Amino acid sequence: MSEANPRISKAVIPAAGLGTRFLPATKATPKEMLPVVDKPAIQYVVEEAASAGLDDVLMITGRNKRPLEDHFDRNYELESALQKKGDAHRLAKVQESSDLATMHYVRQGDPKGLGHAVLCAAPHVGDEPFAVLLGDDLIDPRDPLLQRMVEVQEQNGGSVIALMEVAPEQIHLYGCAAVDATEDGDVVKVTGMVEKPDPADAPSNYAVIGRYVLAPQIFDVLRQTEPGRGGEIQLTDALQQLAADEKVGGPVHGVVFKGRRYDTGDRGDYLRAIVRLACEREDLGPDFRTWLRSYVAEEM
Repeated sequence: MSEANPRISKAVIPAAGLGTRFLPATKATPKEMLPVVDKPAIQYVVEEAASAGLDDVLMITGRNKRPLEDHFDRNYELESALQKKGDAHRLAKVQESSDLATMHYVRQGDPKGLGHAVLCAAPHVGDEPFAVLLGDDLIDPRDPLLQRMVEVQEQNGGSVIALMEVAPEQIHLYGCAAVDATEDGDVVKVTGMVEKPDPADAPSNYAVIGRYVLAPQIFDVLRQTEPGRGGEIQLTDALQQLAADEKVGGPVHGVVFKGRRYDTGDRGDYLRAIVRLACEREDLGPDFRTWLRSYVAEEM
């Protein structure tokens, strides 16, 4: 690590979306607070940032997102009640979320896309590289993707994105990267990017998933980025400019992820994520797997 590539300490989590795919559950409850087994989805994301050494977390929120702030704040009444009951186990679980990181919040205001949400972080981040974590992608803590991305950024400067190989017919659901190989087997050089291309036009089957480590120059590019697909300011479009001209903000690399990822972005994948995580829990897994086998056998 050099002075040119300072240690990354800040993470940005965009959380201003309306969660329309989960209505009516998200009419009054932020989608980030929907439970995945017994923790809200957003807590998994903050835990991932903290595990990678990013203990300064800025959450980009919007209207009706106050429960996010409450969840990561202290609840003295509840803690006192649990303490009086001698329930140390649940007390520790309640306190865990408020001790994970130093939390900050800013409202996006107008929902102008992911690029605009990231731009809202500029005053807090300043002139430092930083990470962006999207709440729809939960990465298994046994597969430390973000830590690897931080290492690659500290070695090479510039920006780093997370990539995953998908079936060609699925690439239209993702941002897509054109890449060149490097000497590191899990690292590629990104030469171009396109948001949700038609499969026939996709430069590869490398899909961009919801983890980024970005050079601060991304803010200058985002300020000049016109609305793109969907009439929104796309982060992919800004990254395409960085990949096309390294003089702007250094190179763009990709870390190819082959680990465990839980997609909570739609209802079906959300349910599958809960089942997978519940099956792997030591306290729930044995009984739950037994019931699941029985249920599947009956249905078959």
